[in-house]
Amino acid sequence: MKRLMHVFCSAVLLSIALGISAHAQDGWISLFNGKDLTGWKIGANASSFSIEDGTIKVAGPRAHLFYEGPIKNHMFKNFEFKAQVKTTPGSNSGIFIHTTYQEDGWPSQGYEVQVNQSHTDYKRTGSLYNVVDVKETYVKDNEWYTEYVKVEGKHITIKINDKVVVDYEETDVDKRQGEMKNKFLKQGTFALQAHDPKSVVYYKDIQVRPLTE
Repeated sequence: MKRLMHVFCSAVLLSIALGISAHAQDGWISLFNGKDLTGWKIGANASSFSIEDGTIKVAGPRAHLFYEGPIKNHMFKNFEFKAQVKTTPGSNSGIFIHTTYQEDGWPSQGYEVQVNQSHTDYKRTGSLYNVVDVKETYVKDNEWYTEYVKVEGKHITIKINDKVVVDYEETDVDKRQGEMKNKFLKQGTFALQAHDPKSVVYYKDIQVRPLTE
C-alpha cells in the first residue's frame, strides 16, 4: 500500500512538474494574478476598476489601468498579447498597446485596440482605433471571447477568437494629423480602458508572450 502511494505521489509530482515546464516553454506570461491589481497602476477615477470573481471589472467614469509590473520592466516592443473579455450591452472599452502611464485623460501614446459590440460608437471590437476601423461585430455581449494582438516590427495583427480582423503595416505615420500624429509604434506597456459610467466590461487571463526584438 505504501509503495502504491509512493508511486501515485511521484506520478502526481511529475505531472505537475511537466505542466509547469510546458507552460514555461509555451512562453506565455500572466500579467494578472486573478486576485488583486498587483503590478497595475491607475490614475484618476481608480474606483472604475475592481476585482470580481477572478476578473478585472471595468465600471465607472473614464480611467485607465496601466501594467507597471516587472515583466520586461513593463516595456514591450515585439510581443503577442491575449485576454479573455466579456462586454455587457452598450459598453465600450479598449486595450492600449505601446503606451505609457499618465495620471488622467485619454492616453496620448500608443494604439487603442477597441472593445465594443453594441455601444453607439460604430468602431467595433478588434478595431485599431482611428487607423483600421472594424465595422462588423464578431462576438456577442455577455459572452467570453479572446482578443489577441501581435506586434512585430511595424506590423500589427489583431484576432478575435482566432479570426484575423486587422492585418496592418505601419507606413503612414507621416501623413497623420491631430492627436493621431503622436500615436505610433515604438515601445511601451499595456492599459485597459474604462470609457464611461454606463460601460461594464470584464477581463481575465491577461497574458503576454515577448518576441525577439
